[in-house]
Amino acid sequence: MSTAYHPETDGQSERTIQTLKDMLRACAINFEKGWANHLPLVEFSYNNSYHATIKAAPFEALYGRKCRSPVCWTEVGEAQILGPELIQETTEKIVQIKERMQAARDRQKSYADLKRKPMEFQVGDKVML
Repeated sequence: MSTAYHPETDGQSERTIQTLKDMLRACAINFEKGWANHLPLVEFSYNNSYHATIKAAPFEALYGRKCRSPVCWTEVGEAQILGPELIQETTEKIVQIKERMQAARDRQKSYADLKRKPMEFQVGDKVML
């Protein structure tokens, strides 16, 4: 839970919303009245863009492979992974993504802690919960 006056408590959501707002603004400016027709393209673009936190695109993190769009058909190979190999590779990817997200959280925390001052309380001090 976070308050409206402390957006840093919900930074991940706030950052995602800011990115999507920027993308939608650019779409509305470029396509004016037909911007709504291009929403699937905005969604595709976001889901296939590199995210530094997980060091992959959301699509790749979710499905364990790069997206096969007409633009990149020549780049993606035809390899198929089935059965135990698929489970092993998916498990490894999940562990890797969790480690990367934890590293990003640690980086962000250390940066935020640089600006924070430690608060000291004495017995009898009144505090708001």
